[in-house]
Amino acid sequence: MPSTRRALLTGGAAAGVGLAVAGAVPSLAQANPKSTKPAGAHKPFPPLVDDPKGILALPPGFSYHIVTTTGVTKLDRGQGSTPSSHDGMAVFDAGHGRYTIIQNHEIKAGGAHGVPHVKGTVYDPGALDAGGCTVITTDRSGRNLGEFVGISGTVSNCAGGPTPWETWLTCEETEYKAGESWSEGGRSGTYQKDHGYVFEVTSDGKADPRPIKCFGRYAHEALAIGKDRTSVYLSEDASGPNGLFYRWTAPRGVKVGPGMLSHLAPDAGTLAAMAIVLDDGSVLPDVAYLTSAQMGRPFAVRWVPVPERDAQTKPVRQQFADGQVTRGKKFEGVWGTDEGVYVVNSYAFSDGDLPADAVPHDGMVWFYNYREQTIQLVTYFPHQATAESGEVARYNDMTFDGPDNVTVTPWGSLVLAEDGKGASHVLSSFPGGPTYAIARNQLNDSEFCGPTFTEDGKVLFVNMQDPGYTLAITGPWDSYLR
Repeated sequence: MPSTRRALLTGGAAAGVGLAVAGAVPSLAQANPKSTKPAGAHKPFPPLVDDPKGILALPPGFSYHIVTTTGVTKLDRGQGSTPSSHDGMAVFDAGHGRYTIIQNHEIKAGGAHGVPHVKGTVYDPGALDAGGCTVITTDRSGRNLGEFVGISGTVSNCAGGPTPWETWLTCEETEYKAGESWSEGGRSGTYQKDHGYVFEVTSDGKADPRPIKCFGRYAHEALAIGKDRTSVYLSEDASGPNGLFYRWTAPRGVKVGPGMLSHLAPDAGTLAAMAIVLDDGSVLPDVAYLTSAQMGRPFAVRWVPVPERDAQTKPVRQQFADGQVTRGKKFEGVWGTDEGVYVVNSYAFSDGDLPADAVPHDGMVWFYNYREQTIQLVTYFPHQATAESGEVARYNDMTFDGPDNVTVTPWGSLVLAEDGKGASHVLSSFPGGPTYAIARNQLNDSEFCGPTFTEDGKVLFVNMQDPGYTLAITGPWDSYLR
């Protein structure tokens, strides 16, 4: 990066030195204006207490219930047992004292506990024992009342996003094409359809396994629908080159709604990639050039149309020349509010992750403002490495890294799921402010996935990907998150 551009970023100061712009970081009230809870002072979560069962450490006064377990809990209608690799999910109030969860399973074809193909739910018959979604019903304490297959025959269903009409948009984090073969665990087969799409999943059992092709075909991670229902924001978790953050804009006069997304034409609307524009008019090559010195500073954003969104000739992220768009290692979780959308970058520190003169980091959270069309860094985890080897350090229990999925709580603060090195945590994060541990995996080093709060703020559901637990955490949330 030219020294003049670095000066534009740092204001002439050394990288990593600086203060957030006063008032620029979104407040809790801005994050969720509909919240009835005040956005005033909060108190820190107390230290976590070890779990006698060796599964989940929580603060005093909190408890958990295991909702589903891979290979153990049973699916309804004789469909088999709970699939593995729980990932992104959403929860909706089902009435009568019940919640409905729609949950991803991030599995490639041939998985030991893949999502079973159930008639009417199958997208690709060639993707055997692969990913998909299940639909879970619980009571107010998280007790399992049933689970069934919502979609099957999809691959590596990672994250996604809820819709305002209470369905789930599940994202395939892959780019397999029809005709490619797969082999796993002594089994093999061939994909019969292209993958790398978004699908809509309902909780009523009425499956419609058709891809939403107008959102593009790439390694989708997560998405959020804009407040006015004319735009959708989507992240890409990919490398070679690093992935992009996208906006899909609906055709003029169209607002997205129930049952319409999979019926839109493959070229409907405009899919465009984010370009962060610097003061001199140039485009920031990679988000890793920014550090804590730029916390809270709003940067202008320009959206650059994707040339060929179905990526039949080359991957979407490879269709842009240097200087056109802004890349990022592991664009991950996305969650929308009335004012804007949060998007996460997990890390950038190993060979090939970032340009030579960029700055390694262990996690970033961004906020894109719909009205201003600006983006700003609101949470930053600096990179920590051993002095001897430069490799990532084995973190202790209170060092945070690798934020992945994100959700906005009913009080406007954030909850992040870690997928980093060492101990894995669920984190409470206040934009522009502190971050606290609210849970720790005591069982192994598996990542947490899919944190999502019930609308009433009573239960936080979260997944432990290995050994495949869905957990319902209850406690005095409003004492710490308001």
